[in-house]
Formats: sequence, C-alpha cells, structure tokens
Amino acid sequence: MKWTVEAEAAIKSVPFFVRKKVRQRVEAHAQSCGKREVGLEDVTSLKKQFLSKGGMEKEMRGYDISTCFGGEGCPNSANSCAKLLGGITALMEEADILSFLKQSVPGDLKFHHEFRVSLSDCPNACSRPQIVDIGIIGAARPVAGTKECTQCMACVDACPDKAICFDEIKEYPVIDPDLCMACGKCITACPTGTIAESERGFRVLLGGRLGRHPRLAMEVPGIQSRQKVLAIVENCLTFYKIHSTNGQRFSKILASLDQVLP
Repeated sequence: MKWTVEAEAAIKSVPFFVRKKVRQRVEAHAQSCGKREVGLEDVTSLKKQFLSKGGMEKEMRGYDISTCFGGEGCPNSANSCAKLLGGITALMEEADILSFLKQSVPGDLKFHHEFRVSLSDCPNACSRPQIVDIGIIGAARPVAGTKECTQCMACVDACPDKAICFDEIKEYPVIDPDLCMACGKCITACPTGTIAESERGFRVLLGGRLGRHPRLAMEVPGIQSRQKVLAIVENCLTFYKIHSTNGQRFSKILASLDQVLP
C-alpha cells in the first residue's frame, strides 16, 4: 500500500521494535476506510488510539517475534530460522504470556511489557537479536578438513571477520574460533571443500534490552539444534513467569544461565 511522504516521516518516529506492528495496523485502518494510500491523518488517528487508556493493550498478544529477510532469498543466510518460528509461536501461545502480563503488571499494558524474541538467519542480525529477551541466530560452523588446499585464498577473502589466515608452512588455512561468527561464508566460497561444515544450528542469546539501562544479551555457549533451542525457550518462559513481578523484563530477572538451560 502506498504511503504519503508525510505519513512515512511520521511512522519513523515510532520505536523500531513496534514499527512493523503499527505500520500494519495503520494500513488496515486505511483500507477499512476505503483508502488506497496511507496519509498523515491515518497515522495520527492510530497514534491517538494507542495513547488512549488501554489503547496499546487492545493490540497486544503478550509477545512479539521478529524475523529477518533471510527467507526471501538473502545471500547471507547461514541457517534458516523459518522452521523455528512455528515452534516458538506455539510455546508462546501455550505459556499464555498475555494473561500472565495482565495479572502481574499494575495498570495498563504497554508494548514494552511484551516478551520479545528475534530470529536472524545470519550474524548480520537484521532483526536485532542482541537487544531482545531471546535472540536466535542461524549458524554454520566451519572446519579445515582433510581435502587438499589449492591455496586460492577464497576463504580468507570471504571472511568478513578476519577469522581465517593461511599457514604458509603447512600450506593450509587456519580458523580462529574466537573470531569466527559461524556465518558460513568461507564454506560457500571454498571451491575444493577444504573448508567444510562442522556443525549447523543456531546461536542463542538471552536477556538483551533497550531503554534507560540497555544491556546486550548473553550468548549461550555452543551451536544449538532446533530441539535444543525450543527447550531453551520453554525453560526461559517458565523461569520468566515464576520470577517476573510488576512487569519486570526477563533480562532483569535473569540471574544465572543454570536456572534456565536444560
């Protein structure tokens, strides 16, 4: 749906973590009025509704799951999170986060009360998994295998994190595990299979947030399988519902990984 210049400028003032939701709601409002273009008055009208008493709560479902554009053919995708989306959504619905928030939060619910999950197919992290309650990043961990290296240096050139160097004595590539982001670019670039995939799965980050006291999420060690990711999410939700009071964010009550990891 087309937007006027003024409407586009107005929507940019909406916090990014709810902008997509507000944008969809504005377009639905405009369509219900028989319009083919979103104008400034449509944005203003919805803004008034959100700011009115209980306005945001009517639009909430208690959780928000954001995704990147990897499923639309992004060349940077390391591992697709698409199959995780349905499982995580089911866990959120089963946990009934909205009812929990209504019982535990004094006053009207706001968008920042929602439990947030972000799915990204690669370390570029377009959906910002580092600043939400649970962030998930697709990963493909490389390893220098046994196949002969032609010394083409394609893997070195492909790595955006300078995690691969060439050992001139052994005439073989060396991967620095501390610098490697498991993006899989070197695996794709290697023409001989010398750089191979050692494991494919997901990196999981816990307890990120924005606000007055922002905090980057902590990463769970290792590459996780789909089943492991779902188990971690389920345990995090249980931990959150047990310990969160008065709308406390997950990041503020997360005292120890041992309490949420299976």
